[in-house]
Amino acid sequence: MLRSGENSEVSFTIEKDWQLKQYSIRFFTFGIKSELMNRLLLCLFLLFNTSSFSQSSDSLIIRKLFEESLVNGSTYHWLGEICSKIGPRVSGSPQAEMAVNYLKNELDQLSLDSVYLQDVMVPHWVRGKKESAYFINGKEQKQVNICALGGSIATPKGGLKAAVVEVHNFEELKALGREKVQGKIVFMNHPMKLEFINTFEAYGEAAGFRWSTAMKAGALGAVGVVVRSMTLSMDDYPHTGAMGYSDTIQKILACAISTLGAEALSKALKQNKDLQFYFQQFSEILPDTLSHNVIGEIRGTEFPNEIIVVGGHVDAWDLGQGAHDDGAGVVESMEVLRLFKRLNIHPKRTIRFVGFMNEENGGKGGEVYAKQAKLRGEKTIAAIESDEGGFTPRGFSFNGDSLQAEFVKKNKSLLMPYGLSKWEKGYGGSDINHLEDQGTLLIGFIPDSQRYFEVHHAATDTFDKVSRRELEMSAASIASLVYMLSEYGVK
Repeated sequence: MLRSGENSEVSFTIEKDWQLKQYSIRFFTFGIKSELMNRLLLCLFLLFNTSSFSQSSDSLIIRKLFEESLVNGSTYHWLGEICSKIGPRVSGSPQAEMAVNYLKNELDQLSLDSVYLQDVMVPHWVRGKKESAYFINGKEQKQVNICALGGSIATPKGGLKAAVVEVHNFEELKALGREKVQGKIVFMNHPMKLEFINTFEAYGEAAGFRWSTAMKAGALGAVGVVVRSMTLSMDDYPHTGAMGYSDTIQKILACAISTLGAEALSKALKQNKDLQFYFQQFSEILPDTLSHNVIGEIRGTEFPNEIIVVGGHVDAWDLGQGAHDDGAGVVESMEVLRLFKRLNIHPKRTIRFVGFMNEENGGKGGEVYAKQAKLRGEKTIAAIESDEGGFTPRGFSFNGDSLQAEFVKKNKSLLMPYGLSKWEKGYGGSDINHLEDQGTLLIGFIPDSQRYFEVHHAATDTFDKVSRRELEMSAASIASLVYMLSEYGVK
């Protein structure tokens, strides 16, 4: 028995799955019987410090997620298989379905609660043979690198040659009017702005010119458009991407030109406004075809009807291997499920991986998934999309109401030590945005953006451009946020 003023030591153990943690606390008993005092103080301590113990336990699980991903991760292997054995995956293509089957087979190996495919009818556009282009300036003929924009029609047999007019924005195009545009090729020379720190802001400002120039120029009688590639790099790789047509406007040819090619063409036009531009492309628009979203899930133990979606898009443009866009996002999201299974973490809420099909040129996968979720009356509390490349993780953007934003304030401190310093209101993602009207908290994963547009939609988007460690860090970052969502929900 202890006397007044002597120290009483209480030891107890807290268990959380695989982690045992021993805590010891010293108290002063001040003459009260030691055994009774110890019990009273221990009860009070536990009552007022439950949240701190919970946070400590959560931090240990998060640490374990990072360790497992970095030491035993599957992301790099999966991505290597997709890139080297399948490669480009334009929706509707045989390669896209090969990717669907590969992902389903890998998910089947994880012993999930369910794995299945969801039917999606998708556009089917084919590039055909490699494009060619040159411009004629007097006696000089200069080759330039181009690629057809996704969805463009082909040139006539033998190609197309016409005079060129250069513009830098839609205001300049409109000012030229039909008189100066009809029968000519419009060269939209609008560079991505270098002054933006966030390169996605620069892309967002410029991408509309890729999408709309063919429609606006076609309305003025142009026969084709050449659009400066959406990249901050100065190189000879053209960058493709989706463009749009209108049923009420004559469809005209559309291609992207490399940034070096754009600079050369602009310089030549300043010397000779009468130069001719020639290009040939073989693209074809085929009937819509059946494809699939790939879905796998771990069912929640306490709130199985509350669903957390995590995913990326399976399809990719055909110039490179679709490594960063968006093979990286797909394998990072799959790894979330593998990490939970490997570490025997039983989520309170259902975690569902979705590999969306047709993000690049239609968004049909995200649209069908959201429609089916609504018809089934599902409650998707949160959705995380990874579609900004497999670079160093920086944080997350959130598009939700004020109550959902409280989740961010409460839990970001656990993830900031891993370099996840960006926690901001913003964009979720083009596939998960279809869930917005269902009250879902939309979350975009943010990696470092500085190198992304060097490879985006270009032949340079290959597996050798991906860092294994950055990929594994990204997967663990997403898994950690999913864990917190599964434990505490979004309120």
